[in-house]
Amino acid sequence: MFARTIHRFSSPACRPAGLLLLSALVCSGTEPDVRHDATVAAVQKVIPSVVNVATETIVEQHDWYEGIFRRFYGMPARQQRSLSLGSGVIIEEEGYVLTNFHVVRRASRIQVKLWDGREYDAEQVVATTASDVALLKITAQSGEKFKAIQFASDDDLLLGETVLAVGNPFGLGGSVTKGILSSKNRRPSNGNEPLNVEDWLQTDAAINPGNSGGPLVNLRGELIGLNVAVYREEDGQRGMGVGFSIPVRQVSAALSRFFTPEITHSLWFGAQFRSEGTNLVVANVQSASPAEKAGLRQGDRPLKVNGRPAGSIVSLNRLLAEDPTRQANLVLGRGTGEIATKVRFIPLAEVIQHKLGLSVLETAKASAKRLGIEAPDGLYIEQVDKDGPAERAGIPRGALLANIDGQNVTDLRTLGATLTDKKKGDPLVLGLILTRRTGSVIQLREVTTEVRLR
Repeated sequence: MFARTIHRFSSPACRPAGLLLLSALVCSGTEPDVRHDATVAAVQKVIPSVVNVATETIVEQHDWYEGIFRRFYGMPARQQRSLSLGSGVIIEEEGYVLTNFHVVRRASRIQVKLWDGREYDAEQVVATTASDVALLKITAQSGEKFKAIQFASDDDLLLGETVLAVGNPFGLGGSVTKGILSSKNRRPSNGNEPLNVEDWLQTDAAINPGNSGGPLVNLRGELIGLNVAVYREEDGQRGMGVGFSIPVRQVSAALSRFFTPEITHSLWFGAQFRSEGTNLVVANVQSASPAEKAGLRQGDRPLKVNGRPAGSIVSLNRLLAEDPTRQANLVLGRGTGEIATKVRFIPLAEVIQHKLGLSVLETAKASAKRLGIEAPDGLYIEQVDKDGPAERAGIPRGALLANIDGQNVTDLRTLGATLTDKKKGDPLVLGLILTRRTGSVIQLREVTTEVRLR
């Protein structure tokens, strides 16, 4: 009687070598590891782009008695150090990082830590409170490059698709949770109105403490949102939280406002770009701006700047503003053809002087103290033009411009960007801080006045 041998082949690539040695197998390949699925592949792709964001905030403590001692005896204010942790994601190889504004708000110092343990200082470039998005720049050595995440297309979202919430909350290398896309954002953006849960993506992937600012990605490892919040019932019952993320469309819109010559180089250009897949297009053009005068139209595709490819929105912005003559030669795609044009930028300081009739200096708190102002931030009014809008409104030289239409202003970019959106004759309400010295006592007085632009 012959014993029957049953051969089980673990892979289609494995076959009997011959009839004489029935037990010998020749395998052309090894069996794939079932653990290495799409989720693992997406995480491995994304993790190098995810950073820990650590902030330090110095808060001055004030009370009535301290005010007396500081005023008459020059005693410094008590300071309290506050530390917080969040996450962020690298979006450009030059070291630009996106995170939530609430993660870095009022931070005195910002540090980022990469998945491999490298640590860097970072500075906040610009932020928008409406969408809760902030842009940071890693302070790195010249030429140092970083791994950037890829963006999904704005509308490439599938209800019910598997998504991953990734973060680096404690700088330990990464945190990943898995779920599905439970709901898309439920209404379109409405100007500068702060966003809420109706505008965000919803997921059941847990957004752990410290994961705010990290990416929400699909199984291709593409960014589809920026983790922002987790909602829990307020009645004290325990249970799974509902996570929310800022949609990639809102993130892209914020980037189109961040990477402009107005923000990065204090030059008025007057056009914004947005990404459409691998291409950039002109999203909008301001009336009477340098961009409009140069003939740019909504929908144009920037192809070359000063003879070089436009590239990404970051490189395009850098190429636009790098010429010291404050002009750039553009080649634009329009329809099936191309057009060439030249744009001439206007410094924001000139825009401010023309529209308001004054010149300002940026002042940090230390500079404000030298001017006899202890606490507030703002723009120091250095000069007021004779018979200009500011003089006619009674604005004196030496005042501090603290806000405009209720929005705080601490730099030329904020003031200039506000003015470029206004037309001749438009009213603006300026919030000013006036100082008066009586002996050794400095008195501060807050006033508001209306100015009409010229």
